[in-house]
Parts: sequence; C-alpha cells; structure tokens
Amino acid sequence: MAKVRNNLAMRGLSGSLGEQVVIKIDKAGRTIVCNKPKFYKNREWTPAQQAQHLAFREARAYAKNAKAQEVYVRRAEGTPLNPFNVAMADWFHAPEIREIDLAAWTGGIGQPIRIRAMDDVQVTQVTVVISDEEGTVLEEGTAVEDDGLWWTYVTSSTIGESRAKVTVSARDLPGNVAQVTKPP
Repeated sequence: MAKVRNNLAMRGLSGSLGEQVVIKIDKAGRTIVCNKPKFYKNREWTPAQQAQHLAFREARAYAKNAKAQEVYVRRAEGTPLNPFNVAMADWFHAPEIREIDLAAWTGGIGQPIRIRAMDDVQVTQVTVVISDEEGTVLEEGTAVEDDGLWWTYVTSSTIGESRAKVTVSARDLPGNVAQVTKPP
C-alpha cells in the first residue's frame, strides 16, 4: 500500500486501474494506492479464519448500533476514523488492569483499594472480590471512578487474619472483561 502526498496527477483520483491497482481517498483526504484484492471462488477457510470472520460479524453488529454513542463520536473527531471504526476497534480491545494498589488496605473496614484500569475508549465498571485461600467470597462490590485511570473500592467488612486475595475485574462498553488476582 502506498500513500500519495502532494502529487497533482493523483489528487482527487479514485477507483481502479485495470485489474492491478486500486486508488482510494480516506476520511483525512489522503490518497491510498494498493493492489487490487484477489478473491478465489473455491477458497476454503481454515477454522481460525472462520472464527475471525464470526468475530468481525459480531463486531460489526455491535458497531452498527453503538456508532451513535457520544463517546465514539468524540473519539473519532479529528482522526481519519469514523465512529463506526472506533466502535469496531473497541469491540476487539479488552480493558487492561495496570495496577492494584493494596498499600492502604490491611483488612479493616473503610480502607481503600485502588485500581488503575485503562481501555482504548472507556472503562465502564470495575468490581472487586475479596476471597480467602479456599475461594470463599468474603466481600465484593463495585469500585468508584476517581479520575480517568484510577478507581477506588472501600471495604465494608473486616477480613481478619486470613490470607485473602483480591480479584479485580474491569469492563468496557462492548462488555469485554479483564480480570487480575493479587494476594495482599
């Protein structure tokens, strides 16, 4: 794929040249020249390719309904992407939990657990589950967003002397979930 800049002969040109070259103009006004795709009639798709086709169909269905959401419209402004493209990309990208800060938590009531969670568009929910060594849930709840990256969960019970583990889940707009477990 070639990108054409400041070429008077190519400016405003789009379409195909014979059976070899396709010329198109993107949202930013850039002229892109690439080989014409070849489609073989008897092509057989591998299971991995079929799974990717299904994933794209699901992403397209999500993006078709989500493209009007303000967050996608804002994210697309000033870029070569449109809100549909941003929503499609968001469907494929799960949030990330970058850090779980347990420094202020000793197992008592009213102590904060801070979580740094990120997504390419928006993290919508962060939940915290505190459980013992056997996996019995001692406490669970939803964290509150502090700013764009940090979320805070305030404990509501005393955990005691047990070796509790903290499991954090972050969810984004399409419903992708990331989960990290950390011992204190």
